[in-house]
Amino acid sequence: MKKVLLLIMMTSIFASCTQEQQTESDFQWVIDRFDDVKVIRYQVPEFDALPLEQKLMVYYLGEAAKCGRDIMFDQNFKYNLAIRRTLEGIYTNYMGDPNHEEWQKVVKYLKKVWFANGIHHHYSMDKFQPEFSQEYFVKLVEATPDEALPLDFGTREELLAAIVPAMFDSSLYARRLDQSEGVDMITASANNYYDGVTQKEVEKFYADMIDHNDPQPISYGLNSQLTKDASGKVVERVWKQGGMYGEAIDKILYWLEKASEVTNDTQKPIIDALCEYYRSGNLRDFDKYNVLWVQDVESPIDFVNGFIEDYGDPMGRKASWEANVSLRSDEATKRTQIISENAQWFEDNSPINPAFRKPEVKGVSAKVINVAMLGGDCYPATPIGINLPNADWIRRDYGSKSVTIDNITYAYDQAAKGNGFDEEFILREEDRARINEFGSLGDNLHTDLHECLGHGSGQLAPGTKGGELKNYGSTLEEARADLFGLYYLGDEKLVELGLVPSLDVAKAQYASYIVNGMMTQYSRIELGKDVEEAHMRNRKLIAEWCYEKGKADNVIEWVTENGKRYLVVNDFDKLRELFGQMLYEVQRIKSEGDFETGKALVENYGVKIDPELHKEVLERYNALNIEPFGGFINPELVPVMKGDKIVDVKVEYVDSYVDQMLNYSKNYSFLPTRN
Repeated sequence: MKKVLLLIMMTSIFASCTQEQQTESDFQWVIDRFDDVKVIRYQVPEFDALPLEQKLMVYYLGEAAKCGRDIMFDQNFKYNLAIRRTLEGIYTNYMGDPNHEEWQKVVKYLKKVWFANGIHHHYSMDKFQPEFSQEYFVKLVEATPDEALPLDFGTREELLAAIVPAMFDSSLYARRLDQSEGVDMITASANNYYDGVTQKEVEKFYADMIDHNDPQPISYGLNSQLTKDASGKVVERVWKQGGMYGEAIDKILYWLEKASEVTNDTQKPIIDALCEYYRSGNLRDFDKYNVLWVQDVESPIDFVNGFIEDYGDPMGRKASWEANVSLRSDEATKRTQIISENAQWFEDNSPINPAFRKPEVKGVSAKVINVAMLGGDCYPATPIGINLPNADWIRRDYGSKSVTIDNITYAYDQAAKGNGFDEEFILREEDRARINEFGSLGDNLHTDLHECLGHGSGQLAPGTKGGELKNYGSTLEEARADLFGLYYLGDEKLVELGLVPSLDVAKAQYASYIVNGMMTQYSRIELGKDVEEAHMRNRKLIAEWCYEKGKADNVIEWVTENGKRYLVVNDFDKLRELFGQMLYEVQRIKSEGDFETGKALVENYGVKIDPELHKEVLERYNALNIEPFGGFINPELVPVMKGDKIVDVKVEYVDSYVDQMLNYSKNYSFLPTRN
């Protein structure tokens, strides 16, 4: 399966806002800070100008986006709901000193669990280690009344016997996703996509299901947990109405059906097809929905809802539940329309083997959106760009939809102003000046090219079905799309199309990308750890590969000044050539399904970190007092009632992260504690 959700790279640290947006002068963007995270608010421009039917559709889809929150927690780890609900019961019933040192550590831990949708870091996948003592936690549980605890899990003793070791024993459930070489990736990973099965059993189960002659191959395993029945037979527990997660899916269906009643004639069959998939759990129904959804390029309101991305599964099969609801930004979409209208030119001139180019690019659509609601794996941390659907055969026959999320990047930019990052990590004044002037435009265009064209470019060789790259597929697919965007950012065609004023935009992006890939993204990783997350591996392997291949010409150089290390790009033209050469090879690896070469590329360039450099980056970054991660709270979409009829929907911007999380846990929590 193709991995196509582009995560925010460095919380827009190279911010230079170019979006025209009316904002209140006193609007508070950052509303909470804890650990390595800042929580940001985003605005929903132009919502008030929508007609009532579209407001209602956004509202109903927004409610559906909230209803799957518990699914994401349970997918991430089997005890997440028990731990979250226990912590929330403790929090809402605590009668002690709010300034007590250990209590403050409990509050921080709870905030981290909310943010990560569980007890493992949302990016590094490492388990959070509580800073408070086990004894203190048990006392808090003992002081909490029965009605505030998730005793549908079992007795207090059974609850504590499960969650205390899960929280406090560092040797248990250490990583939500473990793709370390040589381990059984299923048993080593703490996620809840598999239960009681091994990697070999998983591989055999799905290998036996695949029909290699199917021109429309099914994404087997996408919407199920793989486990064993009472007789020891490997079976799937499908996520559908009446199946696993059925209680939450019932609520999602309720709101989707409400949205179907108010939408246009184009989108009604799309929403109805999604509902049918949720009822049946049949992946052929999911494909039918995707075929309809990808062809709707005109509707001003759009949405993502379902089991979509498989980053969290070491085998690249199981998909996390996610949702968002969005409004098209017509003015900003003009930029992506220019790109999509010229998709065939970009494909024909791509620096790859002509045999792997698409002779005819179909159905490439791109737009800029403003989200109005985030849910599941898109909340609180969210992508800034999306390209779907993932199935290669649908992309081949029907195309893909690509979006850049404008109001999210804008909010990141506002929250990052004046943080001192450029001055600390970008050595040359001319690079800082270019980043200040063109950094935001370069970021947005790179996202556009990555999502709109990069993921949709190229084709598989005859006999290659997709999936051959296994656990390295996510990293290599993101590298392929990144390289496509980087290569074309430096092409005069962008000047000709009026997308950039000059190739200085590419220089700004190249300088920041190399620094991020080989240095500053390490601020997100605990000292001594390897790079695990697919997007981080992708950026590291691109930067490191180009550094090594360009050594003879000093294309990229390490410079030490005042005891600090810096990366400097000396030859932007040759760096672009290297991007093209690497794209040629990565496309070949994907097209031919060359697992061994792909594995070597990732392991050699994308995983290991120099510990001394890592330590230096962390010290310099921490001195800036800025958080390496950012995420969001949603606005509230509030219906205005006249009797029992909704006559309007208003947007209200909430200002408490804690209140929103408690509200969601109270009003949008539908799953049992044990699933």
